[in-house]
Amino acid sequence: MQASVSPVPDDIEALKAALAAARTEAATARAEPATVQAERSDDQALIAHLKLQIEKLKHQLYGTKAERGSRLLDQLELQLEELQATASQDEAAAQSAARKVADAPGFERRRPSRQPFPEHLPRERIIIAAPCACPACGGTRLSRIGDDVTETLEVIPRQWKVIQTVREKVACRDCEKISQPPAPFHVVARGWAGPSLLAMMLFEKYGQHQPLNRQVERYGREGVPLSLSTLADQVGAAAAVLEPLHHWLAAHVMGAERLHGDDTTVPVLARGKTATGRIWTYVRDDRPFGGPAPPAALFFYSPNRAGEHPRQHLVHWSGILQADAYGGYARLYDAGRQPAPIIEAGCWSHARRAFFVLADLEASARRKAGGKMPAPISPLAREIVQRMDRLLEVERSINGHSSQDRLMTRRALSAPLVDELEALMLKHRPGLSRHDDLAKAMDYMLKRWPVFTRF
Repeated sequence: MQASVSPVPDDIEALKAALAAARTEAATARAEPATVQAERSDDQALIAHLKLQIEKLKHQLYGTKAERGSRLLDQLELQLEELQATASQDEAAAQSAARKVADAPGFERRRPSRQPFPEHLPRERIIIAAPCACPACGGTRLSRIGDDVTETLEVIPRQWKVIQTVREKVACRDCEKISQPPAPFHVVARGWAGPSLLAMMLFEKYGQHQPLNRQVERYGREGVPLSLSTLADQVGAAAAVLEPLHHWLAAHVMGAERLHGDDTTVPVLARGKTATGRIWTYVRDDRPFGGPAPPAALFFYSPNRAGEHPRQHLVHWSGILQADAYGGYARLYDAGRQPAPIIEAGCWSHARRAFFVLADLEASARRKAGGKMPAPISPLAREIVQRMDRLLEVERSINGHSSQDRLMTRRALSAPLVDELEALMLKHRPGLSRHDDLAKAMDYMLKRWPVFTRF
């Protein structure tokens, strides 16, 4: 049986058209894989962007969910960064492949709407003048009907400069004395670094966690060779200059009637290993009850978590301390403490955290999706978290009110919720093993119930 063959046109122009169509179809087929890959990368980046937005909205809606919530947002942002970079690279490859083909479909990935550039940034206008004659007919009777403005964000690279301060010196011909204007002020005595450079070095080291050796390398690449010891000298001298400001801040924070205290671990570079230090934070914030004093936070560092550190930090202070149940605070609450005993107030955020871990449906789902054993979900822990959230809703409703109004509202609305929560835990606690995580979370509160109800 003879196979059927498509009729071949005998017209030259028809042959040329058929050949061009075949070439276009083949080129389009070659461009399709790049377009498909770009579309796939675009979809992945969009999904990651939406997940990040959802997590941020949840973070704002429900407040801080322990430190792992912040770590999750950081991981999502890193993932989104990689996916968006890959999607842009694949998009450029798809567009490059499409440009090689006249009729091949182009590809442009979907992007989130970009926010306008901040109004405070200076604008530099570059005007591209319209032609003096019509490109189509050559006519010169042109009238302006509008213009299009395209904004591009640009940056001026960091510039280094040496400021030479010249102090003229004169001699009096009458008395033969020499006079000269006083030397300009230096943040560091006889210092060679200007205030902006000092501020940048300190912020890079303590705010951006960039050690001085990294800064030395970067400055060297910018044509400004500085030694590590030179920068270290300036940092130490600047710390001494700023010490009075720290004393003033400490006096302001320790002048509060109530403080929130907490500590967190911090990795410290040690010989041959990474040690674990502690950052102690004491926060004064009078805004929730309409207090006029500005909020402030005071930080201390210690190489360990010994109880002597908070006792030394608060040696002259007395008032209400809201903190976790760390045993190092215990001697601060002694009745015979001088100048006066500190009144303990239990931190509900710390207590809620243990229950939330046992009721975190999202974390269990993530473990299951990753092929791991899902964490057990406790319905009782979930109910306790929901009851605590109702207490937090009451607090949000009275934020900024006077102390008297807050106390009245708490006694009317919060006290019944707290009593019901205590009754619920007392009812179910006897049926739990003392090794059960839910029992430990309950004991954390029930053994300290007076300090949790102090508010």
